[in-house]
Amino acid sequence: MNWKNLVAAAILATLPFAAGAVEPDEVLDDPVLEARARGISKVLRCLVCRSENIDNSNAGVARDLRLLVRERLTTGDTDEEVIDYIRARFGDYVLLKPPFKPEIYVLWLAPAALMLIGGIGVIGILRKSGGTKVVNELDDDEKRIVAEILASEKKERV
Repeated sequence: MNWKNLVAAAILATLPFAAGAVEPDEVLDDPVLEARARGISKVLRCLVCRSENIDNSNAGVARDLRLLVRERLTTGDTDEEVIDYIRARFGDYVLLKPPFKPEIYVLWLAPAALMLIGGIGVIGILRKSGGTKVVNELDDDEKRIVAEILASEKKERV
């Protein structure tokens, strides 16, 4: 089997995954409008799945949103108008990449703040435990005991 056949087989194997969750009865007859609908569906979050766009989600709410997007496009709305329409009803949460604005600074900045606080904590712990500890010198009795142990080990090895 040559490499062209392998590439063709790989492409054919991935085609079922390219369709997402869009049902055949949802697809618009106009390929340009359908492409726009797919583009919009990829930036809108499924309200049930949360980390998945509505184009890939099988949830009923995602289907309703896909149909709403297509309905708005067929009435002549631009892509921005469709997104604004849905955003007005569901809020910024419906966007997979919400805008950077004061109401959601915490969502954007919390990961960095937590990493900074954690880093400062780790540095503090390392500074406290990382210092060298002063060990007292051995007294004469302890030195004699250590010398005896070392001498006995040396005799055992020979």
